[in-house]
Amino acid sequence: MVICEERTPEPEASSGRGAPLATPDSPRWRRWSLWSSLVAFAAFAVVVLTRSSAMLEPDDFAYRASIVALSHGEILLTNAQYLSLKASMGLSQGTLQWHHMASGYWISEKNPGYPFVAVLFYALGLLRLTPVFFGALACVGLFVGVRRWVSARAGALAVWLYCFSGAALTFAWRSTMPSFSDASLIATGFGLLVWAILAVEASAHRRLWVGLGAFGSLELAVFIRYTNVIELVVAVAAVAVLARGARLRRATLVSWGASVLALGVLVLGFDQWAYGSATSTGYSPGEISFSLSALWPNLQGMPAQLTASMPLWILAAVAVAVIATRRLRARASAPSSPERVDARIAAVLTIGWLALWGLYLCYTWTADQLGGGPGRGPGAGAVSVHLIRFYLPALGLLAMLAAWLLARFWRPAMVGLVGLLVAAALLSFSSMASQSPVGGNAGPGAGAGPGNGPATRLPGSPGAPAPTGTPPGGPLGGPLGSGGDATSTLG
Repeated sequence: MVICEERTPEPEASSGRGAPLATPDSPRWRRWSLWSSLVAFAAFAVVVLTRSSAMLEPDDFAYRASIVALSHGEILLTNAQYLSLKASMGLSQGTLQWHHMASGYWISEKNPGYPFVAVLFYALGLLRLTPVFFGALACVGLFVGVRRWVSARAGALAVWLYCFSGAALTFAWRSTMPSFSDASLIATGFGLLVWAILAVEASAHRRLWVGLGAFGSLELAVFIRYTNVIELVVAVAAVAVLARGARLRRATLVSWGASVLALGVLVLGFDQWAYGSATSTGYSPGEISFSLSALWPNLQGMPAQLTASMPLWILAAVAVAVIATRRLRARASAPSSPERVDARIAAVLTIGWLALWGLYLCYTWTADQLGGGPGRGPGAGAVSVHLIRFYLPALGLLAMLAAWLLARFWRPAMVGLVGLLVAAALLSFSSMASQSPVGGNAGPGAGAGPGNGPATRLPGSPGAPAPTGTPPGGPLGGPLGSGGDATSTLG
């Protein structure tokens, strides 16, 4: 069984003026699609980087504190170092979401994860470019994968859909939060994996390295957030099921499997060293919980929030229905027929999407937040960044499915719908970025103040005043142990 044969480009039709019309797979259309993707990413970067960053929830401070500590080479902090770091963040009350271990040391609940990646950009003074960098990787992965699966036009559409949703813009704008970065790594991984599975005409060496890039991206996403292991499991299962038809060599499969095993050893080793148990994390037992009792409250409140912040999920759902219908109608078709190929790839993407969303629909904390009330979230009627972020990692999968559907639209309708989605994304971004900070119980283990007033601007952001008592030029301000600013050694 062959997963997919190389699709032959459609013959170019004459325009009647001596030049051929561009078809979805013609060289002219491929060039147009590539330039369109570059424009989409450039516009995305401009929107994200031209607005001052803000701290919208306690997790912003928690991640930033972890990044600052790591920039000083510190993972475990003494009590004095922890208090000094907390003071440097300007927190007179609340918590940085750090765990006080039995040994007396403090360790961030966010370790291992995003701080280990973001600290590299922080050290270069480019922290705000962290999510943008990973967004660029996602655009490359999506374009390559969807172009190989569907067409160059669909590849460009996937990039536009990924970059322009309210959720994508909001979290790419918040450089201290990992949500867009790990979503981008997942998008990169699945895009490259689709190419590696479908490109049966490519050399085994090339497929090996593209696949390693795919699994490396997914593994880094797991390192950033452990629940992303769902997507890694889906990718491994997809390769196991489709390997024979995809003509993947045993050496290729062994190499990919070895990379996954290496991740497991790294994560388990870190947890054993840091927490005394390979299966422990920075969160206290029971702090993160999932239960079927949370399913109905989340189903009542989350769809409206997800529709407002990521409306492309509706297009993805329609795409799945259309692909399934086409597959049922083509039951007697050859294994390499477009209907069967579409069904296999869509099945992988859909399982990855629904598995992640299904997990977080059972998340007890979001169910509690949707209830509103004192110390809680805004209730089911408001779109809140601290609720939708858990669903963002599936964004790339949604973009791939939605692009498959939109590529079949009449061109003016396709362009018009994408334009509407871009406009809706900008409005959604403006709304969410203008929200007041969420305090109280606005994150597992959180509690960083009442959350009243305008969003807290990051020191150093355009138009942001320096906090009271902050030495000029200090990246976070305040003493760190020995009386210096945030660039001095933790005491």
